[in-house]
Amino acid sequence: MIRFDKARTHVEIPASFAVLTSRNDGMLQENAMVRRNEIREGEVAVTPPPPTDAGLTFIGRIHTPWTDRTMTPRQGRHDGPECRIEIFEPWVAALKGLEKFSQVEVLYWLDQSRRDLVLQSPASNRELHGTFSLRSPVRPNPIGTSVAKLVRVEGNMVTVQGLDCLDGTPLIDLKPDRCQFTPIAPKQPGDDEIAS
Repeated sequence: MIRFDKARTHVEIPASFAVLTSRNDGMLQENAMVRRNEIREGEVAVTPPPPTDAGLTFIGRIHTPWTDRTMTPRQGRHDGPECRIEIFEPWVAALKGLEKFSQVEVLYWLDQSRRDLVLQSPASNRELHGTFSLRSPVRPNPIGTSVAKLVRVEGNMVTVQGLDCLDGTPLIDLKPDRCQFTPIAPKQPGDDEIAS
């Protein structure tokens, strides 16, 4: 079980997180993604090592229309529903200037995803793909990322379109889309390096 502090701003993930269960949900379609904790035929799960490398502080919470993983889009769309990103104190002041951009990169913690599959069969057809070759939410560190259309910034709320996560998903970071951002800091030697 993932444990949060009382404010749901910090996560602790125990080493025993891996849950190996068989696919037994007759409600899922044959071609459905891993939406709950099933393992499709041919998929391979491992027991991950204890997560002791880093700690995260959630800086906010994402509010979306989706409360069930089977209803969540697989990829967000810029013409999709408006979603609100709530920024917690003391991070609200960090929103200054974000409104200048039309797109933002949103990084979030997929807190309901399993973390133990190394080979996955998204089409449930026994064709296996390595987790790192997929955008599946099932990954060793379940970090989601979307480049979302920025609609508005009001107080501690950022409204966007283009997300694909559940209501209440913890926010890791928010930044301008790198294609729209020009570094403000002085140039560094590595900025002009190219392959030889």
